[in-house]
Amino acid sequence: MHELSLCRGIADIVERARDGRRVTVVDVEVGHLRQVVPQTLEYCWGLVCQGTPLEGARLRIDHIPVRLLCRDCGAHTDVAQALVLVCEGCGGARCDVVRGEEFMVTSMDVEGEGSHG
Repeated sequence: MHELSLCRGIADIVERARDGRRVTVVDVEVGHLRQVVPQTLEYCWGLVCQGTPLEGARLRIDHIPVRLLCRDCGAHTDVAQALVLVCEGCGGARCDVVRGEEFMVTSMDVEGEGSHG
């Protein structure tokens, strides 16, 4: 269950950035190729945050589909089935993944001024 270690990493990032303020929502982008189970990620987030200043913060997940750029015809293809990475335009397999591998904290909603001292 790599979702638990991913949530620990997210919590570390948010803890450093929150500057003493209460966090209500953490936005993350998760590419389909990361093979993260969203429900498991949300469950692990609750476990990691329990008893910490992040308890009660909601994890909002933006699912990023796989997008390919074909080296042969230049077409961009959004892939419905991640196991089939071929160009929709020409059927070619010489493609580069341009989206779908993301895993990043993109923003967070906070309350109050917090302590800066």
